[in-house]
Amino acid sequence: MKSLRKSVLSIIFSFTVFALSAQVDTVSVVEQPLSREQELCRIIGAEFPVPVVNYTPVTPPKFWKKGALTELGFSQVSLTNWAAGGSGSVAFNAHINAHINYEKGSIFWENRGQFSYGFVQSFEDGYRKSDDKLILDSKFGLQAYDNLYFSSVFNFTSQFSPGFEYSDDGASTMVSKFFAPATVTLGLGIDYKLKNNLLSLNFAPLTGNIVVVTDKELRTKYGNKEDQTTRFEFGAQLKATFNYSPFDNLKLNSTLNLFSDYLDKPQNIQVKWDFQADFRINKFLTSSLRTNLIYDDKVLIADKNGHSAPRVQFKEVLSLSFSYTFGEFKK
Repeated sequence: MKSLRKSVLSIIFSFTVFALSAQVDTVSVVEQPLSREQELCRIIGAEFPVPVVNYTPVTPPKFWKKGALTELGFSQVSLTNWAAGGSGSVAFNAHINAHINYEKGSIFWENRGQFSYGFVQSFEDGYRKSDDKLILDSKFGLQAYDNLYFSSVFNFTSQFSPGFEYSDDGASTMVSKFFAPATVTLGLGIDYKLKNNLLSLNFAPLTGNIVVVTDKELRTKYGNKEDQTTRFEFGAQLKATFNYSPFDNLKLNSTLNLFSDYLDKPQNIQVKWDFQADFRINKFLTSSLRTNLIYDDKVLIADKNGHSAPRVQFKEVLSLSFSYTFGEFKK
C-alpha cells in the first residue's frame, strides 16, 4: 500500500514540475526583449500606414459600335355632320435609322440602314402611300494621312411597296414598286473625315451605278429602254455628310450626293440631297423634319398636261412621333 501511494505521489510531482517548466519557458519567450535592429524596424514601420491596394478592372477596348433609332407616328381624324366639310382619315408613319460601325487603328467600316414607311387612309379617297424609303449604306476606309483615308463606298436604294399617281377624277397609275427602280452604287476614292464625325467628304472618281427597273412599263420613266432591265452608269461621285448638334436635344443631319456620268452627258449632274432635323421633346417624344431633293435628267416626270420632262423632285415629312433608341445611338 505504501509503495502504491509513493508511486502516485511521484507521478503527481513529475506532472507538476513539467507544467511549471513549460510555463516558465513561455513567459521567458514572451518577455524576451527585442534586439536593436528589431526595435529600429518596429519604430520605422510604425511611421508609415499600411498601404491599401485598390484594384481597378481593365475594360477591354470596343471596336464595334451599334445602335438604332425607331420612330412611330399616328394620327386620326373623324368628322360627323361637320359643317365646314373635310374628310376623316387615319395616318401612320414609321422610321428606323440603324448603324453598326467598326474602328480600330487606321481602319474604319461604317454601315447604316434607313427604313421609312407611311400612309394615309382617307375615308373618301382610300389608301394612299405617303412615305416609302429603303436605303443601305456602307463605307470602308484605310488611313493614308491624318484625316485622309483611301475608301470604298456602297449604296443601295429602293422602296418597299407600289407607289401611285392620282388624277383629279381619282384614277391611279402605278409609278414605282420594289426594285422598280432600284439603284446599286459602288465607288473607289478618298475620304476626308473629322474625328468628331462633324463632316465627311468622300470623292470617288471611279464610281459605277446600276439602275434596275424590273417592271417593263416603268423602264422609260427612269431612263432605261423598254427591253433594258438594268442600265449601267460610270462616273465620278462627290458625297458630303454633315452632322451637328447645336443643343443637347436638337440633332441635324444633311447628306449631299453629286454624280456625273462619264458615258452620257457628264455635264448633267445628278443631285440627291437629304436633310433631317430631330428635336427631342422628352425621353419618348421626338419631333422630326425630313426632306429629300432629287434631280436626275434621265427620270421623266409628267406635268398636269401629260408632258414628261426632267424635273426637281422634293419631299417633306414633318412628324411628331414616339421614339426609342437601342444600343449606342444618340438622339
